[in-house]
Amino acid sequence: MRIALAQVNPTVGDLAGNAALIRERSRQATTAGAHLAVFPEMVLTGYPVEDLVFRDSFVAASRATLDRLAADLDADGLGGLPVLVGYLDADGPASANAEATPSRGPRNALGVLHGGRVVARYFKHHLPNYGVFDEDRYFVPGDTLTVVRIGGVDVALTICEDLWQAGGPFTVARRAGVGLVVNINGSPYELNKDDVRLPLVRRRAAEAEATVAYVNTVGGQDELVFDGDSMIVAADGTLLARAPQFVEHLLLHDLDLPDARADTPTGTEPANPVPAGAPEDMAITRVRVSDGLPAPTGPRATGGVTEPVVDEGEVWQALVVGLRDYVDKNGFRSVVLGLSGGIDSSLVAAIAVDALGPERVAGVSMPSQHSSEHSRDDAAELAKRTGLDYRVEPIQPMVDGFLANLSLSGMSVENLQARVRGVLLMALSNQEGHLVLTTGNKSELAVGYSTLYGDSVGGFNPLKDVWKSLVWKLANWRNAEAVRRGETPPIPESSIRKPPSAELSPGQLDSDTLPDYSVLDAILVGYVDGDQGRDDLVAAGHDPEVVDRVLRMVDIAEYKRRQSAPGPKISIKAFGRDRRLPITNRWRERS
Repeated sequence: MRIALAQVNPTVGDLAGNAALIRERSRQATTAGAHLAVFPEMVLTGYPVEDLVFRDSFVAASRATLDRLAADLDADGLGGLPVLVGYLDADGPASANAEATPSRGPRNALGVLHGGRVVARYFKHHLPNYGVFDEDRYFVPGDTLTVVRIGGVDVALTICEDLWQAGGPFTVARRAGVGLVVNINGSPYELNKDDVRLPLVRRRAAEAEATVAYVNTVGGQDELVFDGDSMIVAADGTLLARAPQFVEHLLLHDLDLPDARADTPTGTEPANPVPAGAPEDMAITRVRVSDGLPAPTGPRATGGVTEPVVDEGEVWQALVVGLRDYVDKNGFRSVVLGLSGGIDSSLVAAIAVDALGPERVAGVSMPSQHSSEHSRDDAAELAKRTGLDYRVEPIQPMVDGFLANLSLSGMSVENLQARVRGVLLMALSNQEGHLVLTTGNKSELAVGYSTLYGDSVGGFNPLKDVWKSLVWKLANWRNAEAVRRGETPPIPESSIRKPPSAELSPGQLDSDTLPDYSVLDAILVGYVDGDQGRDDLVAAGHDPEVVDRVLRMVDIAEYKRRQSAPGPKISIKAFGRDRRLPITNRWRERS
């Protein structure tokens, strides 16, 4: 069987565009001689659709588009190719409705399209309800494993979380005697997740005693970035093929699969009784799609195995894809950011240029009386190296105008400078149609080291989930990558080497207010990402006084984070979708 795994980039809500994408990739798969084409989880609607699930009009549009897609594929001359498509279905009202019943409602579904019709359906069994996932809020779980016979091979259908949980569909697939398990995914990226997936797929292949074909979506959707990393693993754990990360890709591979048992009837087999403590069981529905497979055309198709990149390169690609798709899918022509010459704004500028091209990036230097000459020079040098649209807009006359009418001192004057810069950037956004990028990193967001409506102003933040210590690593990696390619490094070395400073008062440094970032980030990773308490952090070797100081800053800054711009998730626990705490909260960690 020649299988085509279509690692594609859909857009939430664009049913017509996503259907056109499926038709185009199905045509490519047919041209390449594929016997089966597989698309990701909810590819027809985009993923995640969130509260669109509760709109009957959207659910009806998803179902109607699936039927129309099946007919269109047949009209395109592709009706003989079984095409597996993730979509939104429903067999009853959502749980928000008083008329809802426990066993019916919206479904995270997979449809099998063949001969102009939807010939089989499968409903996701395991529903994740952790991290960024709220699927118990939206969907009703399926209780039946669908097995389709394609060219004499029995193929079990599963969706995403079905792979991440032992038991359930993969155990039942072994009972069904299938030769192949297809698993369609909308699996968001986080650092090192690709290292987890392969062992996981191997475990499920062993559990099912069958080859597993895993296809994942790619691209950005609000804060989420999907990295692809589709793969095929044999029943014995051998990695047969693996697609690259962060790019659309059609993975074609020829599989040697066992013939289905000739005496297996179609229809539904009831679930076996489940002994106490044993894995859950499911009913099995068998559907015959096609009998024989035509001989593959040309030489044997081998998908190849793409080698993973280093961590910094992986994160860089995630940030670039996340920014590019947020800008393009939301219809922005260009972006603008404050370019101070510091490491954070320099990194954001380099990411933006890689994502959009220099012609779509405007960097604005907004010096005040406290801005150092070297910072101004560094900003100009980065603009020269990258080719972005560079402007200089001094803010001191504007600040002086405020101070002539207001009696301000100390931090109020510092914040005033940041807010004048925010006003200037938003004015350029309104005038010229740019999306404003804010440049604060995760460490600053964690401890509230930012000015509301000042340096925090903006519609998207590429560094929202990037610790400060990782900011420097990414800058060094990107410059080294430029040297490897024979290009000019985009970020001036002095921006990387100099001590970080907001430059809002004479001689100001971040270290005046914060612990050294190597110390700070280690505490924050434990407290924010790891949910460790105060005693856990002290037991890990951190200074108790520093821990108490840092935890207090994190706790009182929740109201700032709630107002921060979205940004791409790259860690196990990003602010916003992952970490959800009350703003009004008197709980404090104490020894």
